[in-house]
Amino acid sequence: MSFSKDFLWGTSVSAAQIEGGWNEGGKAPVQVDFANVGSASSSGRQLIYKKKDGSKGQLTGAYAMFPHLPEYGEYASFDDIYYSNRKASDFYHHYKEDIALMAEMGFSTFNTSISWARIFPHGIEGGANQEGIEFYRKVFKELKKYHIEPIITLYKYDEPIYFEQTYGGWTNRQMIDEFVEFARVCLTEYKDLVNKWITFNEINVLMLFRNLPHDQKVAQKRYQELHHQLVASARTVKLAHQINPQNKVGCMIAGMCTYPLTPDPKDVMDNYKYFQDIFCYTADVMIRGQYPSFANRMWKEDGIHLETSENDWKDLKEGTVEFLGFSYYMSQCRTTHTYANTTKGNIFTGYENPYLQKSEWGWQIDPLGFKNFMHLIYDRYQIPLLVIENGLGAKDIVESDGTIHDDYRINYLREHISAMKEAVEEGVNVVGYTTWGGIDLISASTGQMEKRYGLIYVDTDDQGEGTYNRYRKDSFYWYKKVIESYGEDLD
Repeated sequence: MSFSKDFLWGTSVSAAQIEGGWNEGGKAPVQVDFANVGSASSSGRQLIYKKKDGSKGQLTGAYAMFPHLPEYGEYASFDDIYYSNRKASDFYHHYKEDIALMAEMGFSTFNTSISWARIFPHGIEGGANQEGIEFYRKVFKELKKYHIEPIITLYKYDEPIYFEQTYGGWTNRQMIDEFVEFARVCLTEYKDLVNKWITFNEINVLMLFRNLPHDQKVAQKRYQELHHQLVASARTVKLAHQINPQNKVGCMIAGMCTYPLTPDPKDVMDNYKYFQDIFCYTADVMIRGQYPSFANRMWKEDGIHLETSENDWKDLKEGTVEFLGFSYYMSQCRTTHTYANTTKGNIFTGYENPYLQKSEWGWQIDPLGFKNFMHLIYDRYQIPLLVIENGLGAKDIVESDGTIHDDYRINYLREHISAMKEAVEEGVNVVGYTTWGGIDLISASTGQMEKRYGLIYVDTDDQGEGTYNRYRKDSFYWYKKVIESYGEDLD
């Protein structure tokens, strides 16, 4: 067999996109609780806030996913807006049913996140929320009942608004102490239930501001925020090993294969620099324990001066991770030439590859790029790889008999698992594969439910209308067969 019997098969979700219960159990709001619903044709969703005069303001694109409200801006709800993350898939009330369905598929692992705002609604000062702690304990015990091993992400696109309002968010060094204390509580409370952890989800996305017109103030903020997160991650890694020597802690980057659009050497160099800047800048720090040599080029280009403390460098060196998790959905092209055919893809922007097909949302489908990306990062880092997110967002139709025939999703997953299989056979050490959104959830980029990723259908729409009943799609039965055959039967 290409995959060993202890290879991890499962799915990945996030608390903010599946959980719901946004104001239950002592939980406080997070930033994405104030984002609306976009569409396939729009540029994405917006984060809606109240201006000083009471009117609506909005942040779009990357600014909506990683917001800093303008001065005098205020988080507020408007009656004419549906905030889809607030109820999401209602995992908060359906977790037992959902975990039973995972067990039916044969999952050996499940990656989800712990909502910081459920554990510390108002930071260290407000104290830990015992009701929130007990909720996740129940979830992890339910997983253990079915012999499903949790892989737990501590931070996944859900900063509590308390921290922006109190500290200004991650630009403030105080956030490091806040995060490490949150991590300490989680690592201690769930010591006997969880031993695989990821500190920050897709931590490198903070670098995507480099795709936007240069703004020195934005650049300085993003680099500083990222530095604080990297230090917080390193301290958490060290703490995890102190609390339980059996803990394994990984990092997680947003992955994507990119190609030079032309053989022009300038395009080739531009493409490699993009790989360095967007992917390696952060992964090098978390895996090698120091900033890469090309960081000096980046800081000079963007006019950056990092504010650091003397202990930061020691923490980064000592707090390196043991495995590399990543997401992969698509590929894009890069060019230094004028080229009109731009493409979409989460918050990545690039240029269309004329040799590839794309999804309804404009994401170019490229399983060979998946294999290529695994080779690139494994050759560079030589530590175990864990595929955390891989899946297809598409509209599903429920037939009159309740079936959902999602051959398009099966084809996407089949081709990518087949490419992963080839990478493993060629020497890449991949230890697990978790599809993105095994249960329908809220899309991060558009806020939609109807952009479905799940193997399990959730009966609700973009406005939260529906029964929230769960139904098995054809892909549910297909993935069950894949897992039963240890990845050998992909037909």
